[in-house]
Amino acid sequence: MHNWTWQTWQGKPYLTCDLISQPHGFFTSAFAPQTPETLTSALGVEAEVLRTQQVHGNAVLAPEEIKAGTKSLVTSMASQPTAEEIERPHADGCFSNYSSQAAWVCTADCTPALIADQRTGQVAAAHAGWRGTAQQIVPIAITKLQSQGSRLQDLRVLLGPAIAGEVYQVGIDVATQIGLSVVDTKQFAREADIITHLLNLEKPPLLPDSKPGHVRLDVRRINEIQLEQMGLAPEQVATAPHCTYQEPDRFFSYRRTKLKQVQWSGIVST
Repeated sequence: MHNWTWQTWQGKPYLTCDLISQPHGFFTSAFAPQTPETLTSALGVEAEVLRTQQVHGNAVLAPEEIKAGTKSLVTSMASQPTAEEIERPHADGCFSNYSSQAAWVCTADCTPALIADQRTGQVAAAHAGWRGTAQQIVPIAITKLQSQGSRLQDLRVLLGPAIAGEVYQVGIDVATQIGLSVVDTKQFAREADIITHLLNLEKPPLLPDSKPGHVRLDVRRINEIQLEQMGLAPEQVATAPHCTYQEPDRFFSYRRTKLKQVQWSGIVST
């Protein structure tokens, strides 16, 4: 087991894990409305901030792609653009390719995944909601790091605070879509068989629900299975013991409030 620890910055709590040595943090709702440009200071470093406009897809961008796709919407030379006046490229992940680059994602029930290469120091961050997870965004982020020299055995992955499976009710259609990312479809004659298979795994990503046509979905467990199938050992992955839905004093939860409020998660390359 890896230790998850509450840290404080300016008297406010954020979460870290000893699995990863690179500066990182899963920030709580207490930090709203501060942005990554400010929160990077909490990690004790100065770094170039990498962030995107998240759209629940599986695109993971390099720093140069983010720079090329970022545009100021301010035309007056007399003013500096605010965060709301900047158009960012659509993607749900980013990765570093030099030192002192900070990769950030925001979430409000979806899984924030922070990935670190303990040998090269490079990092990635992914916003893994059920749609992005169904499209294997975390494995895609890992392949981006591999394309620039990372080895699987050197990678460490943190799956941060997100809505827990026991309280995340979804329809069978959603469960099937995300289930297809971790099963061999040739082994199942019907989609219903996929659901039954996932419900009966030793550590199941799906749980029964009393409402007909519905189940409970553990998105982080699906991500764990994807990483295992990719070749990462269980000890290379740590999942935060916190649920955004069930901890209103610490986290925003869209499922709980239906409000568009987010908390940030970031990691810095070394």
